[in-house]
Amino acid sequence: MRLKKIKIGILGGSFDPAHRGHLAISKEALKRYKLKKVIWAITKKNPFKKLSNVSLLVRVKHCKKIIGKNNFIKVKFYEKKIKSNKTINLINYLNRNKKIEIFFLMGADNLISFHKWHKWETISEKCQIIVFDRHGYKKKSLNSTTFKRLNNKNLKFIEFNKVNISSSQLRKI
Repeated sequence: MRLKKIKIGILGGSFDPAHRGHLAISKEALKRYKLKKVIWAITKKNPFKKLSNVSLLVRVKHCKKIIGKNNFIKVKFYEKKIKSNKTINLINYLNRNKKIEIFFLMGADNLISFHKWHKWETISEKCQIIVFDRHGYKKKSLNSTTFKRLNNKNLKFIEFNKVNISSSQLRKI
């Protein structure tokens, strides 16, 4: 008899700053995929962006404020424990627990450059990738290298009532 795996979502990023769009996709993933919890895996630095001017501690506190009473979301910093900021290393670390099934959550903007991520194809083999449509990114993401190579093979593109906000926009305010 196979044990039923516990489904968890991972939403990675610098959360610079966290916003209600992160919360919306976490809630949508929880509902659609019957997740037990969603981990916001915060990173010190996104390898594709410049270093944040906001400390990790302040970003964690802001994440917790945005999360509010949504206890199914946990904010975690794994980089010291796994000695890496690479997504594949986080997935490998979490996959040590054979009782869980990982759903890696991302916005459509990240899908466009996902093929540049370290061992991106291996990530897609080890977990479900759930891509949430973002305002202005649908066409580019559906034409991306990653979508063309992985469409319907451990990758799902989700259209939902988007929150038209981004961390980049918030940093400009």
